[in-house]
Amino acid sequence: MRKGNHGGDWAAYQAKHDALPRLDFSANVSPLGPPEGVKRAMREAIEHVAQYPDPRCCALRKALGEHHGADPAHILCGNGAADLIDRLALALRPKRALVTAPTFSEYAEALERVGGQVISFPLREEHSFAVTPEILDAITPDLDVLFLCEPNNPTGRTTEPGLLQAILEKGRACGVLVVLDECFAPFLLTPRSQIPVLRVYRLLILRAFTKFYGLAGVRLGYCLCADTDLLDRMALAGQPWPVSNLAQAAGVAALRETAYAEKLRALLAQQRPWLKQELERLGCFVLPGEANYLLFRSPDPKLGRRLERQGVLIRTCADYDGLGPNWFRVAVRTAAENQRLIETMEGLL
Repeated sequence: MRKGNHGGDWAAYQAKHDALPRLDFSANVSPLGPPEGVKRAMREAIEHVAQYPDPRCCALRKALGEHHGADPAHILCGNGAADLIDRLALALRPKRALVTAPTFSEYAEALERVGGQVISFPLREEHSFAVTPEILDAITPDLDVLFLCEPNNPTGRTTEPGLLQAILEKGRACGVLVVLDECFAPFLLTPRSQIPVLRVYRLLILRAFTKFYGLAGVRLGYCLCADTDLLDRMALAGQPWPVSNLAQAAGVAALRETAYAEKLRALLAQQRPWLKQELERLGCFVLPGEANYLLFRSPDPKLGRRLERQGVLIRTCADYDGLGPNWFRVAVRTAAENQRLIETMEGLL
């Protein structure tokens, strides 16, 4: 069994309670569900399931290259971002890696599986868990790789742009590969990315269709890196057909969904401030995140278990390095769902 504890585990809830949860705020997935154009593309792709998928994902990489203004040769697709994190660890086999804490657990787990030493850079509550300039002192020539999640999971914070550029500069000067996980970047109200400077720095960027397009069950991610030799080694580090025909069709279709993207960001712009305000009204300390989820400290450390008994799932964050039993994360969902969450919490707090 994996050490990592992730949100969206409806199967464990169903096995325990013999029912599905009525509300799931534990997974940071679009509340709008997959776009209709994406579902249509997957239905059409069913006609081709007897064929092996394209192992190079040529059509999808071409569409991604056009979408990002990037060279398709600098793109590798995988079975979700987690697959690519594992492939990177296997291809690079870093001896020493710097990882912020708290952050996504898959980085450290993948590094430890290949025998790498994981050095933790703690993010402090007094700084609202933001990355601080002290991280520059931790980037040294004896480091092989640095993982940064932008926006960070579970905090929802992004690194100040000037500091992020300084990190990239220091990484280049020290020969350190900087891995930026931008899987939640599309949720930013003003989306931003380091893809334009991909050729300038020693940089690998992780992206996924999982969250923004509501495709968690399809498993589709990709990474961008100007080091094509590293991408080739990553491609050889896993099975040869990581992305199904359905997933490749879904990805190409998703990139056309501009109206869906605008609608989702508009919902987030309206609902995230409201949900933050209501959580604070209930006595919670809420971090000022920028993603489609909120990290908060509750006066009740048993809030997660008590909500579960009411059929509501939230992400308990006690297993994150640097957080304790009072910390929880909730996704921002539709107005009706957010209202029901607050009403349920009101009865408990």
